[in-house]
This record gives sequence, C-alpha cells and structure tokens, in this order.
Amino acid sequence: NPSGSAPQHRLLQRVQDVAKYSIKTSHPRFMNQQFGGVDYHALAGRFLTEALNTNLYTYEVAPVFVLMEAEVLRGLRQLVGWTEGDGLFCPGGSASNMYAMNIARYQHFPEVKSQGLCGLPRLNIFTSSDSHYSVKKGAAFLGIGTDNVIIVEVDEGGRMIPDDLDEKITLAKSQGAVPFFVSCTSGTTVRGAFDPLDLIADVCEKHKLWMHVDAAWGGSVLFSKQHSHLLKGVYRANSVSWNPHKMLVAGLQCSALLLQDTTDLLRKCHSANATYLFQQDKFYDLNLDVGDKSVQCSRKVDCLKLWLMWKAVGSIGFAEQIQCFLLKKCLVPVFVCLHGQPEFVNVCFWFIPPSMRGKEGMADYQDRLAKVAPVIKERMMKQGTMMVGYQPLGNKVNFFRMVVFSPLLTQKDMDFFLDEIERLGKDL
Repeated sequence: NPSGSAPQHRLLQRVQDVAKYSIKTSHPRFMNQQFGGVDYHALAGRFLTEALNTNLYTYEVAPVFVLMEAEVLRGLRQLVGWTEGDGLFCPGGSASNMYAMNIARYQHFPEVKSQGLCGLPRLNIFTSSDSHYSVKKGAAFLGIGTDNVIIVEVDEGGRMIPDDLDEKITLAKSQGAVPFFVSCTSGTTVRGAFDPLDLIADVCEKHKLWMHVDAAWGGSVLFSKQHSHLLKGVYRANSVSWNPHKMLVAGLQCSALLLQDTTDLLRKCHSANATYLFQQDKFYDLNLDVGDKSVQCSRKVDCLKLWLMWKAVGSIGFAEQIQCFLLKKCLVPVFVCLHGQPEFVNVCFWFIPPSMRGKEGMADYQDRLAKVAPVIKERMMKQGTMMVGYQPLGNKVNFFRMVVFSPLLTQKDMDFFLDEIERLGKDL
C-alpha cells in the first residue's frame, strides 16, 4: 500500500487479536481485582462520552455534563449524610485521596499554595497498616514525606484501633510534629475491613484533625439499608472517596471525591484563574466553570455512566445489587480462612496442598506455604482458566484473595474455582 496504511481486513484482524489476547475482566471467573463485570447502561454512557469527546472544565463546552456531575455528586453526598457540600470526579481513588490530603493541608496552612513547603512545620498523616498505598504515595507527591505517614495498628480483622490512633497523635505532638490528617478505610484492599468511623471521628474532633474516609471499595454499601451500618459515622468525615467503578460496576474509571465543605476550599486550593478559560465577564454563572477545582486541565466525563445506571435501576436496584454481592461470598467454603467469616466480599484463604496437610508443626511449613500461591497463580494464568490474586500481609505468608462480586458469578463458578485450585495445586 503506497500510503503505508494496513488493508481493512488486516486492521480488523489486529482489533480481534487485541481482544483475544486481553484479559476478559467481565468474565465471572475474573476475581483478581476490585473491578470487573459490565453494566450495559454504563457502557452506553461510556460510548456516548467518547463520541461527544468534550472536556469537563467549563460550562460553555460541557453544559450538560457540568450540571449532571453536580447532580450525581449531590446524590452521593446525600447517601453519606450531607445536605450540602462539594466534590469532583477524579481519575481514580488514589487521586481522590491525594486531593483530600492537599485540601486538608490547605485548610490548616493556606499559605502553602503561594509559599510552598519551606515555611511549614513537620506535618503528620495517620492511617492504618491495612490502608491503601495511595496514602504514602500522596504524602510523597505532596512533599510531606512517607516518613511522616504514621501507621496505626489494626485489630485481628484489619480495622484501625482508635485508642492507638489517639496515642500516636498525642506522641507526635509531643515530638514537635503537627498532625493534620487521618485517613480511615471503609473496605480495605486486602481484607475488606471497615474502620470504626464513629470512634475515629471522636479522636479527630478531640485533636481537631481532618478526617478522610477512603471508601473507594466499600462506599457503595451506603445504598443498602441492611449493610450501610458498615460505614456508621461516615457523615462525621470531612471528605470521602468513593469508586462506583468497583462495586457498582460502572466501568473504569468512575471515582468521586466528596466534601462536606461549603466554603469553596476545593476551588481556593487549586485555582490558577487562567483568563483564557475562566473569563470573569462571561454571560452565565461563573460557578458553573468547575475546571479550577481540579489540578487537571483536561478532565474526562466520568459522571454520565453512573447517571445512566442510576436512572435505569434506581437506588433500589443498586441496593439489591449490593445485597446480591454480599450473599455470594457465603457460597464459598474456603480451605483455610484467614480470619473467619469475611466482613465484606474479600475472601482470603490459604490452600494447603495434600503433601502439607497435618504437618503444621514442620520447621519450614511457613516457607513452603508461602510458595504455594505463586505457583498456582502462574499455572492458572498460563492455562487461562481463571484469575485470582495473592499477597502476604504482615506476618502472614502468601494467601489468596478472592474478590466475590461479579454480577454473573454463580454457584457453578464457585464450585469450579475450588476444584481448579485443588487441581492446580494437588502436586505441590
């Protein structure tokens, strides 16, 4: 071809190859991460978003989506328990957590925006040992430093211990640091634990610290009256991150940062007042130009997919979906469970190969057990039968973490999963 372009049939083959060799994250046996499945209302929203190809920074180029984002964020805030507030859709839960950290620092030290870090005291952030790694990444990114992230102990289920938080805040103050931010977790990445928010809020109020709830994974249970108790006290937080692309299956990416603040902190913290975008003599309400709330200039429309889903199934439909997911975890009779009945849909367990059963007293038992999960994972990946994650945690050697929330998951898939683990590991 003189132009160098591929013939249409070859191009189609390339597209088919991309699909063939990619991981099918919508398959019910993809239990590797906290996303997967597909909702066709959300998918329609994603197609339309791409086709319209607009930028969510000014009302003049995205009038429908500026209003839609505000409405969706309002609905999510109401579920948290706030009648007023602010928010933004962000490029993932990690970004939402970093935004919260930056806004909290600005509230305590507004001069940081213009003067930078040189005049600040040593700041401390507090989070649990089971929290998401984005807390440390955010501390590094914002110049706070990972050494200034103070790790709070967790109980046997992976929940932050409020008394330890209180003690460590007091200790940090005595050492000359300035505590300013506590990041709780509602639905930890590995164990799916929910920190006791009410008790943590008491500590934050006592010390006058910003309380952030990373509910990227667990926030969607707020739709369920039966399970919303897992986030009891969330309304007392200053900020919440929530990823509908996880448990609501809205599709990557769909991540909201919610704020209780009504003083426009989000805009004050991040605005640069670019006159080529945010002219002050426009004919409409300038508050509709939301771009200066964001550290990004270009920002994708992530609200349409969730808006369409919500319109299609309603809050009741979401509640039924959450209830269905939380029932499915009960279908899994696991081999050796990490900490009893799981609190959420993260089912963590060890597979004990036949050659190791009844030999827990062996000196090298833990070393041998640590090697089981990586080998089984390699075999399942190469054979393409399913996908499930594994990891160590603290003093616990490698164990599997099965994320049970695909809308398509059935008892047959659960049975297959257990049989396949047994088949892949029986000779170890």
